[in-house]
Amino acid sequence: MVTGKGLESATMAKQDPGAATVLERLYAKIEESSTGDPTKSYTAKLFARGRAKIAQKLGEEAVEAVIEIVRADKPGLIGESADLFYHLLAAWVATGIRPEEVWAELGRREGISGLAEKAARKSG
Repeated sequence: MVTGKGLESATMAKQDPGAATVLERLYAKIEESSTGDPTKSYTAKLFARGRAKIAQKLGEEAVEAVIEIVRADKPGLIGESADLFYHLLAAWVATGIRPEEVWAELGRREGISGLAEKAARKSG
């Protein structure tokens, strides 16, 4: 759901698609590196260990981001957010989700009240 400041950010992203472009480039790099040499690439090593390991790392990074939120550590949260994005994109690659699919879902939700969107998911 994209509401409040999230809606402002989504609107800004439409005006300046730079964020999506950075994420799409990172996605492409992860996809390319996923089949590389695990002794030379963290991404290849992560993929060699499987989706469960990717999921574990995504969860760890999410928890680390939460800790930085509670600590109100803006630089820490920025760093953990970058780690979280990386591991989320790795999870997308591992499960065959393309960035455009997520952008389309965000676009579908744009302008919909978070409460209405959540209620629609429960009834559908």
